[in-house]
Amino acid sequence: MNLFLRNPWLHMLGRRGLQVVALALIIGTLCFFMVRALPGDLAMRVAASRYGLDLVSGAAADTVRAELGLDQSAWQGLLGWWRDMATLNLGQSLVTQRPVWVEVAHHLGATLRLSAAALAVALAVGLPLGLWAGLRPGSWADRASWALAVVLRGTPPFLLSVLLMLLVAVQWGALPVAGDDESASLVLPALALGLGLGAGLARVTRSAMQEVAQSPAFEFARTKRLTDMQAMLRHGLRAAAVPVVAYLGVQTLFLVEGALVVETVFAWPGIGHALVHAIFGRDIPVVQGTALAMALMFVLFNLLLDAACVALDPRQQRKVAA
Repeated sequence: MNLFLRNPWLHMLGRRGLQVVALALIIGTLCFFMVRALPGDLAMRVAASRYGLDLVSGAAADTVRAELGLDQSAWQGLLGWWRDMATLNLGQSLVTQRPVWVEVAHHLGATLRLSAAALAVALAVGLPLGLWAGLRPGSWADRASWALAVVLRGTPPFLLSVLLMLLVAVQWGALPVAGDDESASLVLPALALGLGLGAGLARVTRSAMQEVAQSPAFEFARTKRLTDMQAMLRHGLRAAAVPVVAYLGVQTLFLVEGALVVETVFAWPGIGHALVHAIFGRDIPVVQGTALAMALMFVLFNLLLDAACVALDPRQQRKVAA
C-alpha cells in the first residue's frame, strides 16, 4: 500500500481505474433509463429498424418485446444489464444482430482515425504559428493567429462543416462531399475539427513561448550567442511544452465531442454517427456500448495527459500523488 501511495504512476493508474468502474456504472445506468424513457413503443421502433417500416406488424413487435424482455420491470432489466456489464458482455445489436463489441470497435476505429487526422491538422497549423508569434509578439504572425483564433473558435463545428462542404466539395469539386468511400473523404471532416483546435493551440503556444522567452534561463541562453530559435530548441521547448500538452489533452476530449456533429454532417461512420442512428432505432445495447466507449476514451485521454505532463515536468509527480 505504501508503495502504491509513493509511486505516482501506480497512484495515477489506480485512480483512473476507479474512474473507469464508476463511469461505466453511471453511464450504463443513465443510458438504460434514458432510452426507455423515449416516447413511442420501444418494441415497435426496434422491429421497424430491424424489418423495415413496410413489414413491421404487431406480431413482430410482440416477438421483439418477448426477445428483449420488455415485458419485465425496468429494475429487472437494469439488474440484467449490470450483470452483463460485469462480465463484459454487451450483447448484440437489436438491428444488425452483430455483437456490440464488433459494432463499437468498427465505429470507434473510424472516430479515432478522424480525431488523429484533425489533431495532425491542428499541430500543423497551431504549433508553427504559435512558436513564431511567441518569439515575435506584435508581429504579423501574432496578429494573424489572434484573428484566426477569434474567427475559428467562434464558428460552430457544424457551420464550419457546411461552409467547407459548399466551398471545397460543391463549388470547387476538389474533394468528396461525404461518406468514406475514398481516402480523400477524411480531409474535409478533419479540417472541420482541426482548424478550430489549431487556432486555439496557436494562442496557447504563443503564451507559453512568450513566458519562456521572458524567463531568466532564456536570457542566459542568449548570452551564449545562440539565436532565439536555438535557445528555444535547447532550453525552452520542454518548459513551453507542458501547458501546450495540457491544452491538447483537454481539447482532445472536446474534439471527440465535436466529432458527434461533424460525423453526422459528413456521414462519416464514426462512433458519433453510430450513436445517433442507434438512438433513432432504439438499439439499446449499441447506445450503451458507444456511450461506454466514449467514457473509456475520456479516462484514457486523461491518463495519457497526466503521464505526458509528469514525463515533461518531474515536479508534476507531487501533484499526481496528492
